Amino acid sequence: MKIAIVYASVHHGNTKKLVDAIADAYGTELIDATKIKEKNLSEYDAIGFASGIYYGKFHQAVLNFASVNLPQEKTVFLICTHGGSAAFGSIEAILKNKRCSITDRFSCKGYDTFGPFRLIGGIAKGHPDDKDIKSVLDFYDGIIKKMQV
Repeated sequence: MKIAIVYASVHHGNTKKLVDAIADAYGTELIDATKIKEKNLSEYDAIGFASGIYYGKFHQAVLNFASVNLPQEKTVFLICTHGGSAAFGSIEAILKNKRCSITDRFSCKGYDTFGPFRLIGGIAKGHPDDKDIKSVLDFYDGIIKKMQV
């Protein structure tokens, strides 16, 4: 089974902590959408999209990558880190357009110092933490098991 995760992690490395843990444990290929703009994804059995939440949306680099590179009717899973709340709508709109099936979604808090949060030293300090890492690995294990059925 061939799986890749397309991600963007630009401020505090919150999302990168999660996808690195998955890559280390499972050997999953990571694609940094802030550096790689085009890639043929047709050979993958499943594709994950992972991002911090920026103004209530996935990072624009991930959205652009999905719009340009994601083939029709792929199996997809989603991961996000956030200071406030999870927001999958921006990426889900692209996936719906491409008739992709979303197997599952994962979200956890991530350290956030945007805007007024900077004045108080940020929110969700220390996240993602070890518990979040374990949770994302359990989530990913569940994705793999679903695909093997």
